[in-house]
Amino acid sequence: MARHRTGKPPGASRVMMTELVNPEDTNAQGNIFGGRVMALIDKAAAIVALRHCRSQIVTASVDSLTFLSPIRLGSIVVIEARLHNVFRSSMEIGVRVESEDVFTGERRHTTTAYVTVVAIDEKGAPIPAPPFLAETEEDRVLAQEAADRRAQRLHRRAESSPSR
Repeated sequence: MARHRTGKPPGASRVMMTELVNPEDTNAQGNIFGGRVMALIDKAAAIVALRHCRSQIVTASVDSLTFLSPIRLGSIVVIEARLHNVFRSSMEIGVRVESEDVFTGERRHTTTAYVTVVAIDEKGAPIPAPPFLAETEEDRVLAQEAADRRAQRLHRRAESSPSR
């Protein structure tokens, strides 16, 4: 399978998704299940990664998932996902979730997540992802923040590894 390994800007893979919160998506209080929000976040991140690398991918981790406020039955869920940086085969994707009131159009930030996705070949082995091409100052800032989070993640992993 031919793969494109030339660099790509984050705008080439950005995702905007919307969902209506139905009764089957909610708990007894009328708020969307956290697991439903997590599934939407994972789907949006996967689409970003698929668009960027045009190969198979797997979710490796969710570095941070913060629920800031509930999303109510009947609301519109707005999910925006964008590539923050690429590190050989892994990619950090930032996902922002908002709740939109269907009557007023007012939006409220409800959830933020950082998802690490890995490009893989047909056998499941990691493969290089196309490089990240920062085009704007925002791209460069987000890429540096992603690199800092990755360094912290790797440091925590090294600290928690059993000593030999």
